[in-house]
Order: sequence, then structure tokens, then C-alpha cells
Amino acid sequence: MKQKLAILLIAIGIFTIGWNVYHWYVQADTVTANSQQARSIDANWHNTVMQTGISDLAQEVKQDDEELNEGDEIGTLTIPKLEKIYPIYFGTDQETLEDGTGLYDTPYTVLPNQNGHTAIAGHRDTVFIGLDELEDGDRLYITFNHTKYEYQIRKTWVTNAEDRTVIVEKEEPTLTLTTCYPFDFVGPAPDRYIVESELISKETLK
Repeated sequence: MKQKLAILLIAIGIFTIGWNVYHWYVQADTVTANSQQARSIDANWHNTVMQTGISDLAQEVKQDDEELNEGDEIGTLTIPKLEKIYPIYFGTDQETLEDGTGLYDTPYTVLPNQNGHTAIAGHRDTVFIGLDELEDGDRLYITFNHTKYEYQIRKTWVTNAEDRTVIVEKEEPTLTLTTCYPFDFVGPAPDRYIVESELISKETLK
């Protein structure tokens, strides 16, 4: 009897480990690790970007026919320094974040084509591995609604998971990335790693 119980426990353990590994792989696989494409976006940006003043960048508003639902894929996030291209999904529920990065849908945040605070979340151990390598001045790019937006990182910091001063309303076009911290923490992490950037230019895609 004890031998059967031991075998059963071992089988359960193997299944659990296998499932977790598979789950991690599926999440990590949503990220396109295309260094050439990611870097070319950064390198070619200033050769093709429209000469648009910052005051003009905030003039777009959400179209009436834009009906977004939780889990809808709405665009991409490119981080050239990490050589990664991430799918962006609408919402930050657990199921959505298993597919890629999630766009916050709150009273304080907006879509990239609106004037205000755009915020994106991602898991630290899958899509946002290496986020702590980013530095002030690094570029981020969002493709959304036939437009590509260029942001420059202004600040990175660590804060408590209960901090309510991160996802807030902002007057200037801002992109914030959030993930759990520490990156090597096992279980629910107590803190959050924050990357804040400002919109500096945009390009209308043909």
C-alpha cells in the first residue's frame, strides 16, 4: 500500500512539474525573439518618422467604432535593447497575461492613441524576463491602430505591490511597464518593477 502511494505521489509530482514547465514555455513562446527585426525598428525609426511636434502627438482620440474586449490582441510592444517583440492584449486578468502583455483598462489609463497614461503589465518569469536591464534613455515602441509610437525611458524603480501611485492619471502621453519583483522570487512577489517612459514621436503606418 505504501509503495503504491509513493508511486502515486511521484507521478503527481512529475505531472505537476511537467505542466508548470509546459505552461512557462507557452507563455515565453508568445514573445518574438527577433533581434534583427527589433533592432531595425529602432535603427530606422528616425529615417521614416513624421516630423510631428509633441503637442500634436496627443490629438488622436479613440474612434467610436473601437470596441475592445478583454483578451483582444490590439498591437505589439517592441523593446530593441532586449531584442524582443511582444503581443499586447486588452486587459490584465490572469488568462490574458498568460498570452502575452496586457494593457491596463482602468479609469486612469488610456489607449496609446489617446492623451494620457498607457500602462502595460507582463509576468516577470516569462514575457518580461530581463526588464531590469533597461536604462534611462532606452527606446520602447508600440504599434497600435495603424500607428507606431516611440517612447523614451525616463525612470525605473521598485515599489511595493500595494503602491497605488503608479497606475494613476497623467496629463502627458506616458507609457509605463509593470511586472512583479524580485525577478528570481519564488511564489507571489512582494514588489513591482516599474519602467516609465514618455512619448517622443510617432509614425503613421501605410
